[in-house]
Amino acid sequence: MALMNGKCNRGMSPVLRIFLVALSCHASFPARAEEKLIGTKPPEWQVEHWSNSEPINLQDLRGKVVLVRWWTAPGCPYCKATAPALNEFYHEYHGRGLVVIGFYHHKSDEPLRVDEVKKYARQFGFKFPVAIDPEWRTLKRWWLDTGDRDFTSVSFLIDRKGVIRFVHPGGQYVKGEKAYAELRLKIEGLLAENP
Repeated sequence: MALMNGKCNRGMSPVLRIFLVALSCHASFPARAEEKLIGTKPPEWQVEHWSNSEPINLQDLRGKVVLVRWWTAPGCPYCKATAPALNEFYHEYHGRGLVVIGFYHHKSDEPLRVDEVKKYARQFGFKFPVAIDPEWRTLKRWWLDTGDRDFTSVSFLIDRKGVIRFVHPGGQYVKGEKAYAELRLKIEGLLAENP
């Protein structure tokens, strides 16, 4: 860093020197993979077998804030733990312009059965639109093909203009935890923006 070399360094306080070194080190760290998606527009989803709704296209949701969560069942503890937050966000913010959508991605070795997916969605209490992402087509395009990923139970928060503004990279968000509070704050911020 130029400020740390030569004459600029002489009159600098030790605290300022440490701050500038730390700042230059932080700037050299690569962004988390999900941060690269912020500010981009995702492609149209390719899903089928809608429940709780007629088929919806992403482009038709312009003007709304959209929370998309991939989930699976019965063996995903993160999906089960996050279901109450999704239901809460839907009930609390739907009237203000939030659309919550759940995309099921099948992980079982057993054949996919649409009736089973609908049963799991009812068990989770989902009243918002749910669809099946066959062969993970949309999950791959939006998430898995864009970097190394630890989770498939990812969430995307999209603003009223169709731009990704927040990505929760998977796992869970549960009331009382930091991830839950952060997502709630992001939802409220996007809902407060002018359409």
